[in-house]
Amino acid sequence: MTSRLGTILPAVLLTGLLVAATPGQAGDWPQFRGPNGSGVSDEKGLPVRWSAEDNIRWKAELPGRGLSCPVIVGDRIYLTACSGYQQDRLHVMCFRVRDGKKLWERQLWATGSTMCHPTTCMAAPTPVADAEGVYALFATADVAAFDPDGHLLWYRSLSRDYPGITNNVGMAASPVVLGDLLFLPLENAGNSFALAVDRRTGATRWKVDRHRDINWITPLVVAMNGKSEVLFQTSREITAYDPQTGKRLWTHEAGLSSVSSPILGGDRILVPGGDFTALKPANGSASPEVLWKSNRIKTSYPSPVYLDGRIYTLNQAGILVCSDAEDGKTLWQLRLKGPFWATPVIGDGKLYAVNEEGTTFVVDLRTEEEQKRLLAQNRIEDKFLATPAIAHRCLFLRSDKYLYCIGEE
Repeated sequence: MTSRLGTILPAVLLTGLLVAATPGQAGDWPQFRGPNGSGVSDEKGLPVRWSAEDNIRWKAELPGRGLSCPVIVGDRIYLTACSGYQQDRLHVMCFRVRDGKKLWERQLWATGSTMCHPTTCMAAPTPVADAEGVYALFATADVAAFDPDGHLLWYRSLSRDYPGITNNVGMAASPVVLGDLLFLPLENAGNSFALAVDRRTGATRWKVDRHRDINWITPLVVAMNGKSEVLFQTSREITAYDPQTGKRLWTHEAGLSSVSSPILGGDRILVPGGDFTALKPANGSASPEVLWKSNRIKTSYPSPVYLDGRIYTLNQAGILVCSDAEDGKTLWQLRLKGPFWATPVIGDGKLYAVNEEGTTFVVDLRTEEEQKRLLAQNRIEDKFLATPAIAHRCLFLRSDKYLYCIGEE
């Protein structure tokens, strides 16, 4: 079937207060960085210590590599992977939370380029899920929607709809959902754009051209005074669009990050870059107010996390920095051991930061005593680049080979 705005293959043919607006219910982890894209969970009773033998509730073998993170809605965990000599086999899987049983797995053939840097792979973007299913974007610009039982709802090959899309280095930005809209970040060195599609059918609702730039930033959906905005960021600017129409609402131009994504912090948007910047959006189409800038807050690959007036960042040296969200001043630092690719997550008063070599540092955010901050260093011999997920009083870690569920026994 061909619509006026793209080629769609539906299942029948294939068999003043700023808040985030995202899918999922309390306790879910429905997208990259979890609820509201914040990296923060309200779960209690989360684990502090574990090893390959202790407090591992279960681990599930994966069919291929992936940098994508597990997303959780209800009793289902959704995950993507890629396999094959040229990473041309794309996998979408669903596991049961309580025991790790694989409920279903579906495979697609890649239609776009699979060439990328060896660190990454085609299953780098994290899927997004809600009560109606899961929406999976791959670095090949293939995107598919499945219901909770694994039935295909629709599929699109965006590289065929828009042949100028390139996959230099490897695309990794993740989709987000608002209401009936699925927002797809297709910013790249070729045909670069932001796309909004109907999440139930895959039909294009709007498309806006973006800077041609290699970029890994996941969009951020916010609501201000009852009106929603969707924010797309590149190394040159961060721009807010009307979610329903794609109309540009405002733009802030600066030297920003093309890797770590922005977050909400109270009434402001916290934007990583050469200068870490706190923006306060204005009403209407006015440019946002710059509240402060800091060249001391560095983010490297992991994105920042915000909680209770404090910003937590991991820099390239592996130093965890806690900064005051009011003015950007450093409150404390803690040296950890990298390298880190995964974004830290927070739950139960603890920050979890997992490095590439499989060590998860557990940091107590409730204490002001420097010697008591580092609670544990938990090692699993595996390679970890994906951001953890938190749900059901457990921490979920995804490695190159396994999905781990970690919880106090």
